[in-house]
Formats: sequence, C-alpha cells, structure tokens
Amino acid sequence: MDLGTSILLVMLVLLVLGFPMMVPLATASVVAFAFYMPIPERILIQQMVTGISPVALIAVPMFIFAADIVTKGHTANRLIDLAMTFVGHVRGGLAVTTALGCTMFGAVSGSTQATVVAMGGPLRPKMLKAGYEDKFAIALIINASDIAFLIPPSIGMIVFGVVGKVSIGELFLAGIGPGILILIMFSLYCMYYAKKHNIPTIPRMTWAERGRAVINAGPAIMFPVLIVGGIYLGWVSPTEVAAVAVVYAIILEVIIFKSVKWSELLEIARSTGLITAVVFILVGAGTTFSFVISFAQIPQHVIGALGLEGAHPYVILAAICIAFFVGCMFVDPIVVILVLTPIFMPLVNAAGLDPVLVGTLVTLQVAIGSATPPFGCDIFTAIAIFRRPYAEVIRGTPPFIFMLLLAAVILIFIPQIALFLPELAFH
Repeated sequence: MDLGTSILLVMLVLLVLGFPMMVPLATASVVAFAFYMPIPERILIQQMVTGISPVALIAVPMFIFAADIVTKGHTANRLIDLAMTFVGHVRGGLAVTTALGCTMFGAVSGSTQATVVAMGGPLRPKMLKAGYEDKFAIALIINASDIAFLIPPSIGMIVFGVVGKVSIGELFLAGIGPGILILIMFSLYCMYYAKKHNIPTIPRMTWAERGRAVINAGPAIMFPVLIVGGIYLGWVSPTEVAAVAVVYAIILEVIIFKSVKWSELLEIARSTGLITAVVFILVGAGTTFSFVISFAQIPQHVIGALGLEGAHPYVILAAICIAFFVGCMFVDPIVVILVLTPIFMPLVNAAGLDPVLVGTLVTLQVAIGSATPPFGCDIFTAIAIFRRPYAEVIRGTPPFIFMLLLAAVILIFIPQIALFLPELAFH
C-alpha cells in the first residue's frame, strides 16, 4: 500500500470512529514518518512547531479575545438599533436590518459563529413577530453571518495568508468589496421576499432618532474603522491591529458601555485560550500533514488527475472554488484551508493568478461551506442557539447559497471587486 492510500485510509477510519479532526491529521503524519518517509522523526515535531511559529498567527488569539468580549457586551444591540433606524422603514426593512447588522457585527467580531449568536438572539424573535417565516429568518441569519468571514478581521484569511504566503493586509482589504456585494444581493432578496409575502413595514424614523442611534452606536462603528483604516493607511500591521482590537474592545464594553465587568475578562480569556489551543493544534497538525503530502508529491498527482496543469485560469479558479466549497461542507474550515491550500498554490503561481484574488475566493467558499449541509459549522451553532431541528434550520438556505455561489462567479469574472482596495493601498 502506497503512502497516499495509507494516510487516506488512516484518516477515514479515525473520522468514522468519531475522533476530532486534529487526531486524524496528526496520526496520518505519524504513520507516514514511521513507515514511509526516510526522514528522522524529530522533523515531524519541527514541522508542527514551524506551523505555529509565524508572527502573523499572534493575531488569531487576539481577534478571538476581542470577538468574545464584544459578543458578551452591548455592541450587537447598538448596531441593530443603528441599522433599524436607517433601513427599517423600507419594504423588508427588518430583514435588511438583519443582513446589515450581521455585516457590521462581522466587522467587529470576525467570527461567523459569534455573529449567529449575537445577532440571532435579538433579531429572530422580531422577524417572527413581523410575519417572516422561521425558515427564512434562520437561513438569513446563518448566511448573512458568513459575511463576517470576508469582512476584516478574518481568521480564515490569516490562516490562508500564513499557509499560502500571501499578504494578510491585502487579503483583509480584498474581503470588503465581496462582503458589500453579498450584502446588496441579500438585501434585494429580502425586499423581494417581503413584497411577495406582504410583510408590513414600520414608520420611518426621524432624523433626530437616527442621530441618537448614530451617537449610541458611534463607539461600535469605530471598531471596523480602526481595523480597516489602520491597515489601509499603513499605520499598523494585521498583527498589531489585532492588539488594537483587544484594547478597544475592553474600552468599549468595560469602560464606555459598562456591559462587561473587569472580573469577567479572566473567564473570557480562559474561553479564548481554549479556542486558540484548538486552532493552533489544528494549524500545527495541518502543517505537518502538508509537509507529508508535499513529500509524497500528492499535489502533483491530484492536479494531473484533474487535468488542471496548463488549464485556463478560469478553469483553475472554478476547480479551487469547488474543492474548498465541498470540503467545508464536511470538515472544519481551518482544516480545509490547511490541507487544500498547499495542493493548489503551486498551480496558482504557475498560472500567474493573483494570490490575493485566490485567497478571497477561498475565504468566500469557506464561508459558504460553513452554512451548507450536511456539516456546515454555522448550522449546528444555529441548532444550539435557536433550539430548532436540523431539517428546519437548513430548509430556507438554498436561495442564499445560490446567491453566495453567484457572488463567487461574479468575483471570478470581475476580480476588481476584490482587488481594487488592495491595489489602491499597497501598489
């Protein structure tokens, strides 16, 4: 049995037995080193340590910590109130508010699951009361929350940037255009849905009420301004801006809003530590596994089997999108990025494709897969938060998945949607 078949068999058996993904990744690498690779075993440990050594990864625990703080605080409600005062009166205004609120909170938290929790709690009951079907409300919350994976800060982009050796600052800026595109598409669909189902509107807010909402949400709005503006103007690196995000989150929720006590920060930090440990173990195991598949020349075999060598750039981009989309339907997004990126990046470089565009498309596919059956992680977050059965949670997702896939197609043919801001800031 050759190396490729052996590690695939080991991973499948362990996954069927119910082990978390980090165990199959690490075990497959150990099997490869022990029985197939004429390399000292200490190289395995070196690869794991190398995987978690890049300075850019320091941003991961800090962004997670900042997201945990604002999720526990009042930021979400203030952003919802702000969105509602400006768009609540239009046809489908509450649904548009949900999409806009998820986008704004994503720019604060950078986490799809945190956005589902923070936005879904207050907004789903309001949508049901207004006459929206529950399947529509849940699907909108799940899929609009996935915009958080595109809008900076994005942990997915950090991991892709580290693995693919792509500028994380450029990736952050590249996610803004596609995020806004998806928000527009979702908003138009919400208006169509509300008109079709005759959802009533609410009275238009006065400019005085809008002014008060802006003042109340002003400190929260400054969150994405600091992150995007700091990177765009070159004042801070993505790693440094993560530290700024933590400090500002503490100032926002502990000092200004007074929604989080100083004593609660320790418990939040413990939660962040647990999540970070899981992420870093995955990154270390994934890096070692990537070394193994590179040694076995599996990327070359896969690309050759798919007939992608020398293929048209559009065909390559389509293949990348399909691979990451399908992968994230079944496996944790970070694992998919760690495993598939080393396979496709040599092909991307050989074809002369812009790695920032590729990273944006990969992040978009990861976001879509996170909300797509059978095992999208946001689906199970929604099941836990809304206490609804699996079949009911996924019933309303097809129109949103179609729009997200359409956004990916638009991005392939009009790459400047993603590349305009990075080129303006860095070139």
